[in-house]
Order: sequence, then structure tokens, then C-alpha cells
Amino acid sequence: MAHKEKIGDLIKAALGPGFALLTLLAIAGYAVLGPTGILAWGEYRTALDNRGTQLAELKVERDALKNRVKLLDPKGADPDLVGELLRKEGNFVHPDEIIVPLK
Repeated sequence: MAHKEKIGDLIKAALGPGFALLTLLAIAGYAVLGPTGILAWGEYRTALDNRGTQLAELKVERDALKNRVKLLDPKGADPDLVGELLRKEGNFVHPDEIIVPLK
């Protein structure tokens, strides 16, 4: 009977540290395998590189649009660009121009 009590006491004494160990292992596993863990760093680095490339392309496009806005400033619009836009968007032509369809 005394032997069974000693085993029961040992099991009760080991439950606390065992639970703590399992908790620490779960936290360590999450730190390595989780969505923001060590193994996900490679994916984040790849995504960051892709976003950097996309950002560079968008900056080039933004600069081109800024230039176009500057050329269309109402105080001094570029006559060539205004003529191009009138022909393209408004279907305006000069009487002496010949229209050549491309399709």
C-alpha cells in the first residue's frame, strides 16, 4: 500500500513540471513552424523582393503620370500633347489630314 502511495505522489509531483515542459515545447514549435516563425522568413524575404520590384515599377509609372499632368497644366499646356489627345479622345481632325485606319 505504501508503494502505491509513493507512485501516486511521484505522478502528482511530475504533473506540474511535465505540463510546463509541454507548454515550452509548444511555444518553441510555434516559434519555428508558425506563420511568423523561422521557416516563414524565406517566404517573407521573397515577398519583400517582389514588392520592391513592384514598387519600382509603380514609381516609374507615377513619374510618367506626373510628367503628363505637368504637360497638361491649364496655364501652359503642351500644344503637341493637346493635339494628340484631341485626335485620340475626341476624334477631331484638321480638314487637310488623311485618316489611315490601322485595322
